[in-house]
Amino acid sequence: MSRYTVEVKSATNADPEATIGYDRPLRTFFLQALPDPKTDECALWLRAFLEEYSTLESIVEAARTQGYEVRGLTREMMLAMIKESGPPHPPSLGERLGIVR
Repeated sequence: MSRYTVEVKSATNADPEATIGYDRPLRTFFLQALPDPKTDECALWLRAFLEEYSTLESIVEAARTQGYEVRGLTREMMLAMIKESGPPHPPSLGERLGIVR
């Protein structure tokens, strides 16, 4: 699983320590930002399902549709995440047993 620090901004909030990356077991990109200091729950948490965000573009667009902009993605970050997501991944044990869908 890759993890990179980016900035996520909305009209009213900013998180300079947001996390974006790729989750190999779920074969999806993820993005989390704006954790609540008391509960640690994130105002923005994208990634929950198998292959939910299969491209980097799709997760950035999903954040945008919720009113957030992702900033600070470098060329190196993007290439590394795209490379990690590129090779086909065999189904996990849970998928093979029909537990994960």
